[in-house]
Order: sequence, then C-alpha cells, then structure tokens
Amino acid sequence: MKSYYIHFIRHGAIKETFKGAYIGSSDIRMSKEGAQELKELDRTMKYPYAPVIFTSPLKRCTDTCKILYPNVKPIVVDELAEMNFGKWEKKTADELAGDELFERWLAGESGVKPPEGESNDDFTRRICLVFQNIVDGLIKTGNTDCAIVTHGGVIMTLLAVYGLPQAKPFDWVCDNGYGYSLRITPMLWQRDRVAEVYKLIPEKKEDDED
Repeated sequence: MKSYYIHFIRHGAIKETFKGAYIGSSDIRMSKEGAQELKELDRTMKYPYAPVIFTSPLKRCTDTCKILYPNVKPIVVDELAEMNFGKWEKKTADELAGDELFERWLAGESGVKPPEGESNDDFTRRICLVFQNIVDGLIKTGNTDCAIVTHGGVIMTLLAVYGLPQAKPFDWVCDNGYGYSLRITPMLWQRDRVAEVYKLIPEKKEDDED
C-alpha cells in the first residue's frame, strides 16, 4: 500500500525568539541572521523533496519557503498560523509574572486563554482539523510528498497528538530551520489517526552531494 510523507519545517529565526517574548500571531519577518542561517543550512544540509508546500500565512514562514523551496509556489493556509497570544503578544514571562490569569494559563488550566487571544484547546482544535484535512487531501489526490512550513508550537502540538512514538509536546521541540518527517500509512491513519515520525530534517548531505 502507498505511503505518504509529510515534512514539518520550523521557520527561520526572528530576533524576538531570543528575547523570550511570546510571538504568535504577530507578523514578524525573519531576522537577517535567521535568513543567513537558513541559507547556510540549505547549502550544507539536505531538505526533503516536496513538490507541494503548505505554509502559515505569516511572513517568517512564507519567507522560509522562498529560501528552501524557491521553485514551488506554496499554498497559504491561515489555520497553520501560530497560537494567538492576544494582549500577551511580544511580552516575556518576566513581564507577565504576577498576572493571575497568566499563572493559570501556564499551569495548563482548561479553558483559560490570553486576553483577546486563543485558548490551548481552541488552538489544538484549529490545527488538528487542518492537519487532518491535509492528510486526507493527500490520500484523495495521490500526492505522496509535501512539506508544511509553520511554527514551533504548531509542530510540537501536532506531533504530540498524532506522532508515533507517543511523546509530550516539549519532547518535539526543534530549532529554527529544522523539523521532522512523518510517514502516513492510509490503513493506520484511517483506523487510529496516527503517523510515524521517522527522521529529523534537514539531513546531512552524502559526500557525493557536496
């Protein structure tokens, strides 16, 4: 039976990431350093073949697509955007310390969400629905390979829900420009809604590929 391959790639770095700020729906571009790091990864490492690219609408993701897959026009999917942190956007945990709502949110209390933002439950439902639609679409059309260029929170959450081996979200943390490849077996997917996480990406190039 045919297998399907989905490659998750986290966007290139932004300055705010290193400041520890919560950056979700804010449309911030990659830093110059982030773009250079991504180009160096692309030069020295091997990203997977992907004739179809799905991307978050935020510029740090669409710009990543241009660097890594310049000859493929990406399909922009709004639901692949990072969590909306509302009024907590661009603030650090230190700046939010002492906020009772923030402390409850950090503790994982169900239904708690940032002011004017998105709860963990709503975020998870949003991205799970779109991921299932992408997988079902691949199986329906017969396209066997695609990449999803998105955010760290999206990747962590989706792999915690669907990935094998089973692991918690923070076990799936990846650096900017890196990610994971999944193998979808239609029978297993249709029965259990799970996928095998079988390698880290990008991979080291073979000597004859230099």
